[in-house]
Amino acid sequence: MRSSELKAAEHFLSNNGLEFNKIELMAMALTHPSYAQERNTPGNNQRLEFLGDAVLNFVVAEYLYESYPDKAEGELTKIRARVVCEQALRGVAQELRLGRYILLGKGEEMSGGRTRKSILADAVEAVIGAIYFDQGYECTRDFILKYLEPVIKETAQGDYYDFKSRLQELVQGKNRENVNYAILEESGPAHSRTFVAGVFYQKELLATGIGRSKKEAEQNAAEKALKDSRILSRLHMDSEGT
Repeated sequence: MRSSELKAAEHFLSNNGLEFNKIELMAMALTHPSYAQERNTPGNNQRLEFLGDAVLNFVVAEYLYESYPDKAEGELTKIRARVVCEQALRGVAQELRLGRYILLGKGEEMSGGRTRKSILADAVEAVIGAIYFDQGYECTRDFILKYLEPVIKETAQGDYYDFKSRLQELVQGKNRENVNYAILEESGPAHSRTFVAGVFYQKELLATGIGRSKKEAEQNAAEKALKDSRILSRLHMDSEGT
């Protein structure tokens, strides 16, 4: 591993008050596939991302189970989905100033990869995987909750009603046909796919969304539609005409 890669990891750890036994693990967590391919570096952060995703979901699920005994399984599932989504993880990345430390290929660098939500979210999961391997479960749990506990508490107060349901209720509330979804694109390796979903109404594409699962992509598409005043105006006009 090159000194430049280790230096990026050292700066990231130092600036975030983290201690590591094997700094090579953190360097790997910061290595985007585009950088590894371009520099012919063995390995990238995708395997650590895979591990970090599993650990993250478990920690959040455990916290929810212990902290909210009165909430049903369905509610807990919705809360967890909102807490571990790309949007929430990008917030963690911003707190960590992670974008400045990620090792990117020139193409990703030029196209704004340091601020791209999917890259930042994947890097957060890779960092979690590295912490788990190097420091163990308790330290990893502390790290995750340090940044996500406020999000969990805020979401658990009621902000976990999913965007697909909101959009569906808006459309069907006036006895009209429902919206429907389709996956428009798929990319990436089998263990780390990226999906682009479209939400349609009366065969017209309203909005698209990107996610690491089909459901997340559909949620992001619905959210974008709900936040577009022109789309909402069009839907309301349709309701008045029925």
